[in-house]
Amino acid sequence: MKIIRIVERKEVVLYLEKRNLLRQYKKAKNFLLAGGFYLTDFKKRKPKEDGIWYFRINRQFRALAYLDNDILVVFDINNHQ
Repeated sequence: MKIIRIVERKEVVLYLEKRNLLRQYKKAKNFLLAGGFYLTDFKKRKPKEDGIWYFRINRQFRALAYLDNDILVVFDINNHQ
């Protein structure tokens, strides 16, 4: 699998800024673009038929996304606690 670009919705960026997670999110995003899927725990969420992927931002927060061809679209940030 190859991810060419990662795109976020506006509300996701506002959520990250409000909780001071922007720097950690950019770091996880760069790992994914470089192919380091294991570093961010990039997995398909169950039920797998839905096509929703998630990756770890830090211990507490996960980003939910879907793949549109080779573009990963982040639509939500989830508090994993």
